[in-house]
Amino acid sequence: MLSLRRESQGWVRYAERVLGRPITAHLCTAKSPQQVMGSLVKDYFARQQNLSPEKIFHVIVAPCYDKKLEALQEGFPPALHGSRGADCVLTSGEIAQIMEQGELSVKDAAVDTLFGDLKEDKVTRHDGASSDGHLAHIFRHAAKELFNEDVEEVTYRALRNKDFQEVTLEKNGEVVLRFAAAYGFRNIQNMILKLKKGKFPYHFVEVLACAGGCLSGRGQAQTPDGHADKALLRQMEGIYADIPVRRAESSAHVQELYQEWLEGINSPKAREVLHTTYQSQERGAHSLDIKW
Repeated sequence: MLSLRRESQGWVRYAERVLGRPITAHLCTAKSPQQVMGSLVKDYFARQQNLSPEKIFHVIVAPCYDKKLEALQEGFPPALHGSRGADCVLTSGEIAQIMEQGELSVKDAAVDTLFGDLKEDKVTRHDGASSDGHLAHIFRHAAKELFNEDVEEVTYRALRNKDFQEVTLEKNGEVVLRFAAAYGFRNIQNMILKLKKGKFPYHFVEVLACAGGCLSGRGQAQTPDGHADKALLRQMEGIYADIPVRRAESSAHVQELYQEWLEGINSPKAREVLHTTYQSQERGAHSLDIKW
């Protein structure tokens, strides 16, 4: 069974509008982090603060313009009572423009810590790095649940290029799990071609539309000559990598959210809040999308 993870809205739009049902049938139904955070803020946090959802203005800062489209396409989830999960999505490049317009020099603003004055020994992260989504977490979970194997180190192996990497689990000399991370539309198109030919051996693929992953999104702050600021990106990755890792299943806060907010792990509310469905349109209806 193949599952295609939908971290990137550009990839989801391409799959829905161009590739259609043969591909959308394989898209993982888990909502994106942005969508889940919208529900968390407008539903759980709002009730904790005794506020109605419309009293909260939720702003997302993202490296990608497609996150604006994602916020619009999400519509109005029933749990949010007519309110959107994200009210405004700004790219990091737009934040830089706002700072410059306010006579606050981006060049002189130092990148210090991830959460300002908050003590970072209390902050943890998942075990992905930089642009990664949750491939490593899902791989470990699948290895344990399906084959009773505890995987400590997840090793990525680059294949065709650095933006197509593979992770495998072997048991008794046989590959029993084969995962991949595919970034950029060149790799996505190669993946689709192999899928159609029935020569795609993967059980799970994490797909990101931007070459280099989300951190290389066109919405990122750029150098004066219009290119990605690679030095700043490396600095950001270093800050993020220094945050301690805590797996979600061992987090008391995650367990608390499942019980207090979602009414259990496999409850109807958990399925409503954490999962989505996809629309498929007839191929050829939107010719502008064909050559993405």
